[in-house]
Amino acid sequence: MRELLLGNPLLALFLVIAAGLVLGRINLAGLSLGSSAVIFAGLALGHLGHAIPDGIGTLGLVLFVYCVGISAGPTFFRVFVRRGKKLAVLGVVLVFGGGILAWGLARLLHMPTDLAVGVFAGAMTSTPALAAATEALPPGSQAAVGYGLAYPFGVVGVVLFVQLLPRLLRADLARLSREAEVDDRGQQVSRALVEVLNPAVVGKELDELRFIAEAGCMVTRVLRDRELVPVSPDLLLEQGQQVLVVGRRSELDLVIEALGRRSPRTDYILETEQHRLQVVVTARQVVGRTLAELMLRRTFGVSVVRVSRHGVEFLPRSDTEIDYGEMLTVVGEHGDLQRFAEFAGHRVRAFDETDLISVMVGLAAGILLGMVSFGIAGSSLSLGMAGGPLLVALVLGHLGHVGPILGHLPRASRMVLQEIGLAFFLASAGVTAGGHLVQVLRDHSASLLASAATVALVPMALGYVVARYLLKLDLLQVLGGVCGGMTSTPGLGVVTSKVDSEIPIVSYAATYPVSLILITVAARLLVLLLGSRS
Repeated sequence: MRELLLGNPLLALFLVIAAGLVLGRINLAGLSLGSSAVIFAGLALGHLGHAIPDGIGTLGLVLFVYCVGISAGPTFFRVFVRRGKKLAVLGVVLVFGGGILAWGLARLLHMPTDLAVGVFAGAMTSTPALAAATEALPPGSQAAVGYGLAYPFGVVGVVLFVQLLPRLLRADLARLSREAEVDDRGQQVSRALVEVLNPAVVGKELDELRFIAEAGCMVTRVLRDRELVPVSPDLLLEQGQQVLVVGRRSELDLVIEALGRRSPRTDYILETEQHRLQVVVTARQVVGRTLAELMLRRTFGVSVVRVSRHGVEFLPRSDTEIDYGEMLTVVGEHGDLQRFAEFAGHRVRAFDETDLISVMVGLAAGILLGMVSFGIAGSSLSLGMAGGPLLVALVLGHLGHVGPILGHLPRASRMVLQEIGLAFFLASAGVTAGGHLVQVLRDHSASLLASAATVALVPMALGYVVARYLLKLDLLQVLGGVCGGMTSTPGLGVVTSKVDSEIPIVSYAATYPVSLILITVAARLLVLLLGSRS
């Protein structure tokens, strides 16, 4: 019966993936292996001498890294020019700290290159690192064995670190969370009804009052009788006029003072359905342009009050650039809203629609780029099937589109492709390494386990010192940043279960894409530095 089920390579592939996913759902003390458990099922299948279809690992690798790049692209490049710079540095410290440790331990313990790189990827809980290393190593490498042994250390290590560190420091996370919430209130979006009293602004159009946009605020409505209606493009401010101002609390008071005073009136009606529309942008004349360039109030008589980007909704500024597929919340008169929706190419399906032509062209471009050889220091190097698709996807994700080729994949489509690609790659890597599993454990089990624990724990300790004393990050930022730097979602789950603040999540989101990409670079560098050790 076993031969009947596993004798067919294609059937064996899906059975081993299913078995791995079931294993990954087992929850022990709040921890589970998730999709990574497929590699353990693959190791078992390979150890029993069975096979899966040739080339399936390469297909999975290409799909997986492309989706990772599309996901990370919108934030990877921008994180260096925003407040996430310090968190990006933390990610660099964690990744390359782990890489240097793995290199030193490999030389000290005479560990083969493939096992050392596998330990590094597993301790950092990074499948992209394993993918990059596997491609850079000769066929039949044992990197998957090192990954499989080190992965539990990485998962459990981060969870223990974020739980024990506050206790060792005697820090009250709940109190820190409350204090952070008070500090962040100034960054929350709020609105206020304002009575215009300042003679300096009376008789002027809103576009002339640059201080409003510079403060990140906007005037969206004006009070007519008892109803707040959208402002028209030719609105002139009048003495005693009541207008609705929207912006961050830290800046809102300054704008109120410049216009007049906060209105005491409360007997007004804010109509939200008739004068509000959510528009999904697809038109080329809108994509890639800023709100200031579009001049929507003057051209259409509408105002954009929210932008939904990659699942995050925020208040836009005049220099906010609109990307393909973003959802804009727009206020205005019904006819004006419809005219703008037509201009913006509004298609509700575009928010959830997958452009398969763009996906296929992007994958093909990545594969071609990965095949190109570069001459460096007398050696011929290439990005390979991991680096080529990843780089193309990063650029597409960052730019949003290159001509008609889109860098947008709806979350549902991206997650399905990414999970399928990951399962294919892990199954292939496990089966390939499984044949020598027992021999590897017999020869290197002690050095593998010691290295896994060291690479998983020491970089986090180093990262904490750098973050607190050099980068001056607070504890909540450190905890979120460490989880992102170690690419550990379970660790973040532990932190967020103990605090109400969004700071750990924001820190994780700023560090994660940087570490996700750098760790693939570090894995290939590790292979290059260690050479053909066996």
